[in-house]
Amino acid sequence: MAETGQDLAPADALWVWRHPRPEGAAGRCVGAGSDLPVHWRRSKRLARRIQAQARRARLPHCIHTSPLARCRAVGRWLRRWGWQHRVDAALLELDFGHWEGKAWTAIGQAEVDAWCADFARHAPGGGESLSQLLARARAWQPAQRPALLVSHGGWMLARAWAGPAPQEAAAWPAAPRYGELRRLV
Repeated sequence: MAETGQDLAPADALWVWRHPRPEGAAGRCVGAGSDLPVHWRRSKRLARRIQAQARRARLPHCIHTSPLARCRAVGRWLRRWGWQHRVDAALLELDFGHWEGKAWTAIGQAEVDAWCADFARHAPGGGESLSQLLARARAWQPAQRPALLVSHGGWMLARAWAGPAPQEAAAWPAAPRYGELRRLV
């Protein structure tokens, strides 16, 4: 469940930020198999925002990140400033298999249509299905709450999704903005 206003008590929340905008992602299919870098200024800026939010809300100084560079770089800044940094593969983006890194225009329309026709169960590019991502995101539990995370748009949407996997691609919401915070349960 996504945050609506201030309804979630900090003790119950996962404070999840989407990673900063990675280099070279525009127009490409980017998921778990695309380890794109982030400019150091972007990762440092997000780390400062997380640090300030933690100070204001009296949150623990422990950050969980996906192992991909676009998330891990933020955790490294926080670790330099005395935080604990835990890297967890369960926080990865959807795996797009052989679509990874390809321009969307280079992926055949028939392949995209097959995914859209069975949006919940089809594994795009032979990677991971949305149902698998939903199960992985829902199963992830931190050792303590509140927990602070830097993850990916798809993972954040999967964690927030209530109910069964959507059968149609049109039902899936747009990804959060780069650097956006969502408080989830």
